[in-house]
Amino acid sequence: MAMRKLNPTRFVKSVFGDFMKESGLEPRLFGQYMRVTNAVPGKVDFELDIAQQHTNRLKILHGGTIASMVDLGGSLAVASHGVYATGVSTDLNVTYLSNGGAVGEKIKATAVCDRIGKTLAYTTITFTNEKGELAARGSHTKFIAKVWGKNEPYTTDKPVYGEEEK
Repeated sequence: MAMRKLNPTRFVKSVFGDFMKESGLEPRLFGQYMRVTNAVPGKVDFELDIAQQHTNRLKILHGGTIASMVDLGGSLAVASHGVYATGVSTDLNVTYLSNGGAVGEKIKATAVCDRIGKTLAYTTITFTNEKGELAARGSHTKFIAKVWGKNEPYTTDKPVYGEEEK
């Protein structure tokens, strides 16, 4: 596939697809249940249809699922600036505020890249349950010194997740 420039949403979906293809955790935990719904430079919206594999023994969304969403969401927020490689985590924090939901419900998230520099990126992620309540908020710091490559922003030769290849 030849290099092509994508809009931010399609670019972030392409990065998300690479996580789903290459990672050990994300495809097993999130599978077909998670999707990126929108992206603009510095901000990504995504959501998760809660399935049994995402819950704890109380049958509500597991804190570990939310923590993994903070990790992935922070990476996607970095990607929304047009970089395919998203660095490595240096710090991750989650505050749980209310029930995130149960099987059959949906949790929505917004990941914002608050600051991106030459070596570090700082992100915040907020989660809203189906009742519209703030369920959790997280922060994620990424070491990104090695992500700056020779490609133009928003260019990739990888497929866009959720779109059929031609």
